[in-house]
Amino acid sequence: MSFSNKHVFFDLDRTLWDFDANSKKALHQIFHNEKLNYHLDFEVFHRIYEQVNAQLWADYSKGKVTKNELRTLRFLETLRKFKLADQKLSERIGEAYIELSPRQTQLFPGVLETLKELKNIGFQLHIITNGFQEVQFVKLENSGLRDFFDVIVCSEFVGKNKPDPEIFHFAMKEAGTISNNSLMIGDDLRADIFGSTRVGMEAILFDPHKKQKLEHQHVVHDLYEVVSLSIKLLSARI
Repeated sequence: MSFSNKHVFFDLDRTLWDFDANSKKALHQIFHNEKLNYHLDFEVFHRIYEQVNAQLWADYSKGKVTKNELRTLRFLETLRKFKLADQKLSERIGEAYIELSPRQTQLFPGVLETLKELKNIGFQLHIITNGFQEVQFVKLENSGLRDFFDVIVCSEFVGKNKPDPEIFHFAMKEAGTISNNSLMIGDDLRADIFGSTRVGMEAILFDPHKKQKLEHQHVVHDLYEVVSLSIKLLSARI
């Protein structure tokens, strides 16, 4: 069977690019550059930052804060928790983070091997991400992923975030395919899985740390499992 008309769409952060590891490494460097280690424990700082950042991203997805507000507020609000709120310091950290974080290159185990095998089989590969466009392309280039993908769709360009159906329809239109020939792979049950299946795509949930409590029919804990499952799911759709 030929798979040349079958399309596999990947999420980027926490699916291919190890967002948590790369973000933490960048923040650790900035933390020391700004000499915050003289006042704070990094692990405590990082834990609070993750909580603040997650809430602000939720607010951003609902249109409650802008991109520029998110980039500064996540550090301002984190520092505020330690009674160190400083607008200029927050802006410096925000700018340094945007510069440094996407240049980190840690991928999940098996990413390159999986993408190569899918390409060799004949699948067409694409990206659908909620990340900011200029940042996501830096990640793809620096980590050696860019050439694997034909279409790269960032929510910022579409004006809608996953799980909104519009971003999936837009991506399929750009790729020249339909939902019956399409598969989405991502780590977020709501954004990636519920969003894609809602428009008729097949979907695989990537749960490397086995944290997902809600059930989904197709779950992998290792990216090496993706190839055989992709063949199975898309072969069933004639």
